[in-house]
Amino acid sequence: MSSAMIAEEAARQAAVDRLDLPSKRWDERLQRIAARAAEVAATPIGAISVVDRARQWMIAKRGPVADEVPREISFCAQVIHQPGEPLVVTDASRDPRFATNPAVAHAPFVRFYIGIPLVDRAGYPLGALCVIDHQARDRLPDLYELAALAREAERIMA
Repeated sequence: MSSAMIAEEAARQAAVDRLDLPSKRWDERLQRIAARAAEVAATPIGAISVVDRARQWMIAKRGPVADEVPREISFCAQVIHQPGEPLVVTDASRDPRFATNPAVAHAPFVRFYIGIPLVDRAGYPLGALCVIDHQARDRLPDLYELAALAREAERIMA
């Protein structure tokens, strides 16, 4: 990792540290956004994550998803590397980036994933609004509506 990348990650982590996660975790407004995202995507799981130096934390969720996972196996940790773009995975078992991921190869058997980056006012990626299914899909939900929900989550998290 280059020194510029290390500095950028340190600045991003400082932005995560400023979030005051305990006050955001399970916020009723964020819970509604996670539920709405699952409805929009017609998936059993909708969640809002924050990625810190070691873990991905779910601060809001609907459906059966772990409250935290190690960063190295987190789908949302991939989203923060492209803060202006959604990450769309239609079949994780066939995607070389994720096929050997424990969450794909074993329970909960993630197949479909969309993550919309969540960024703070300074532009640092904090995590993602994501939707997850255990079935692969060819058709995508309305990405514009998911992005609008992500912007709403960002305003609440600010």
